[in-house]
This record gives sequence, structure tokens and C-alpha cells, in this order.
Amino acid sequence: MNASESITRPSLHIELLGRLRDLIIEGVLPPGTKVPERELCERYGVSRTPMREALKVLAVDGLVWLEPNRGAWVSKITIKDLEEVFPVMGALEALSGELACEHITDDQVNAIRKLHLEMIEHYKLRDLAKYFQANQAIHEAILEAANNSELTTMYRSLAARVRRTRYLANMTDERWEKAVEEHEQILSALENRHGAELAQILRQHLKSKFETVRNWLNSDQRVKQLTE
Repeated sequence: MNASESITRPSLHIELLGRLRDLIIEGVLPPGTKVPERELCERYGVSRTPMREALKVLAVDGLVWLEPNRGAWVSKITIKDLEEVFPVMGALEALSGELACEHITDDQVNAIRKLHLEMIEHYKLRDLAKYFQANQAIHEAILEAANNSELTTMYRSLAARVRRTRYLANMTDERWEKAVEEHEQILSALENRHGAELAQILRQHLKSKFETVRNWLNSDQRVKQLTE
């Protein structure tokens, strides 16, 4: 076990949950595979009890499913599931944009502008992983600016399921360029506090993302085997 990966007791639940979620979102634990509980317990220096508690939370989030006496399995990705999740997430994104335009401060706008510029640099360097990190940080910052705890709870209950499709699906250069253009529009609407416009852009942004994922699922035979 790598000592640097061990989790300290005070933040055990939060850190363990976060690390397991990242393993699933980033595809390290692929859809349809069994979660190697014993291996992960050794890796992070935790007992089976906190591991199982974390897996129960991930099951509620829809990232794993639990089978009595058989352990936990990473949830498969199906088009039907995404057809249900993405429209709801789109509505939540749209609402976060509207509320953000009502409540956002100049300092928050400046922080989002800085994240946007960082994201553009990652795009120019074709660093997809860092691009995704900055992209996600922008959406989280808009959500925070919306200043609505109920919205935040609902948003985050679905966010992980949407995020992992982004890591798994191949994004073409054309789609990547379009996504950057959409983020330019997002920043402009936010700077001008155009709530209705931002809501429409965010909803379309997520719809475009769904089309990318759906096309990938329809064409990738390896993934189709994991989702059937």
C-alpha cells in the first residue's frame, strides 16, 4: 500500500467517498465491473465498514448497485438512463444560471472569468483532463452563485452520473470547439446578468453533451457490451 494514499480518520468518510466516486467517474472502475473492495481497503488503509458505508452512498447516487452477499458493481451506462437523467440535469443547470444572474457578485464573475481563461489554455494545449477540471469548476461556481441549497442538493445527486459519461465518451475536435464557443456565450450572459439567455445556453450546452454521449454509445461496440 502506498502510504501517501492512506486516508486520515477525521475526514475518512468524505475523502473515501470522493476517491471512490472519482474512480468511477474517470473510468478507472469501468461500467459493469465489480468493485474490488478488499483491494481498495488496502489501498486507502480503511476497514470494510467505512468502505461499505461509502458504497451505500454511491448506490443512492446511481453509480453502483449492491447485491446481497456478492458486493458492489459499477452501474452500467444505458441510453434509457441518460435520456431520463440529462433533461432533469438540463433543467437544474438552467435554473442555476437564472438564479446566478440574480445573485452573483462581481468577485464571483471575476473568479469564473479566470476559470474560463484557464479552461481555454487547456483547450489550446489539448489537455482534456485539465480542460474537464476547469470546465467542471465553472459549472460548480455558477451553482454556488445561485445561492440555493435545495438546488445544490438536487444538482449534485445527478452530477456524478453526467460527469462520468464525459470521461468515457470520445469528444471530436468539432464538438470540443463547439463546447468552447458555448462557454464563451455562458460567460458573456453571466457578465451581463442575462438570466433567461444563460438558462437557454446551459440547457442547450447539456443537450449537446448528451448527443455526443448518445452517438458514442450507439457506435462503440465495447461499451455496448458493458451496457446490455
